[in-house]
This record gives sequence, structure tokens and C-alpha cells, in this order.
Amino acid sequence: MNTLYIIGIGAEAQTTMTTEATSILQKCDLIVGYTVYTDLVKKYFPQKQYYSSAMTQEKQRVLYAIEQCQKDIKTAIISSGDSSVYGMASLAYELAEHTDIDIQVIAGVTACLSASAVLGAVLSNDFAVISLSDLMTPWEQIQKRIALSAQGDFLICLYNPSSKKRKHYLKYACDIILQYQSENTICGIVKNIARESQQSRIMTLKELRETETDMFTTILIGNSKTKLIKGKMVTPRGYSI
Repeated sequence: MNTLYIIGIGAEAQTTMTTEATSILQKCDLIVGYTVYTDLVKKYFPQKQYYSSAMTQEKQRVLYAIEQCQKDIKTAIISSGDSSVYGMASLAYELAEHTDIDIQVIAGVTACLSASAVLGAVLSNDFAVISLSDLMTPWEQIQKRIALSAQGDFLICLYNPSSKKRKHYLKYACDIILQYQSENTICGIVKNIARESQQSRIMTLKELRETETDMFTTILIGNSKTKLIKGKMVTPRGYSI
């Protein structure tokens, strides 16, 4: 049985990719992915064959990868971060359900973990990860998830906070959270994680509401216990100090 690998490459491929992911990509002949991500790995694996396409063409990419895998070509589909977190893993399983190929998912470091490390030690207690993209999930459902997470005093990580078509979604999300959390709740953003252009900033929830972001920004919103230590964003685990 041929195996199709679904690999999370982390935020910037080489520096944030696991040893296992690197090892398997070295063994593959064909790497399939969104153009931005294939461009990231090409400089580290220039001898490989690549198949890339634009956003919204995910199904096309996976079907192509399945087809090539069935032809005995060692194939990998790559996603940024972890392929099971808003990535290609579930789609690959769905489309390959009635084929004779095996699926192997290789874990990657997702953006919320990388952002937490950049900002300090944020995700030391229960947290929710929510994408503000309504391309696949209705906005009404996203709003409900934000409200329930804030009401439960969860740490909240927001992916895909804004785009050209969704300029005000972060502001809307903050308005929902402000119904349950203080405007002084500590928050942080990281743009372009692990890349040369990486930027990070810690601010209050009130300030976050007015902050401009993009699709390459990851946002962490603290809970009622999150505080600043040594200029970093820290959520106590609960130990007696």
C-alpha cells in the first residue's frame, strides 16, 4: 500500500520544522502545497518536484497528490504549522477514504505554540483556538465560539484575524470578548512568525481592538490570570509560589 504523507512544516520550514518532517520530505519525490508554502521549502529541497496552486484550490491539490501517490510516486502534501490545525490532513483523509492509499500525518508546530514562545509563556492553562475566517465556518458560529470561550475565561488564540474582505472581524471579536473580560486583559500579537520580518507586541484588549492585522498575524488573548513578568506575557499554571 502506498503512503501519502501530510506534513506540517511549522512557520518557516527549516527553522521550525521537526526532524521527522525534514526526514520524510528528503525521501519524497513530489511535494504538493499552497504556493507560499512550497516556495518556503524549495530552497531547502531544490531537487524535488513541486506542484503548487493558489488559495481555495485545496481540493485540487489533494486529488492531484492522491493520483500521483497511486502511481508509486513518493508524495507529500505540506501545510504551514500543523496539518491537522486548519490544514490539509482532514481533507486528505476525506478524499482518500475509498482509495487504496495509506495516509500518514506528520505533526508540526502550529502558530499558537510559536506565538506563545515569542510572547513569553502564554498557553499554560486551558485555551481555545479559533479562526476568524468565515470561508468554511459561518460567522454566527464563530461569534458563538468566541463568546463561550471568553465567558469560560479561556485563553484565546485567534488565527486568520483579518483580510481584505474581513477588515473589521478582529474588532467584532474584541467587542464580544469585552462583554466578559476586562479591557485591560493582556494580549499579544506576532506577525510573520520565525521569519526575518517577525514582529511582536504586547498590549491590552482595548488596544488590540484598534490594531491592524493580516492573515500572517497570530493573536493571543490572556485570561483573568495572565500578567506581565520581565516584559513577557505569562499565564500562571497555578503552582503555589
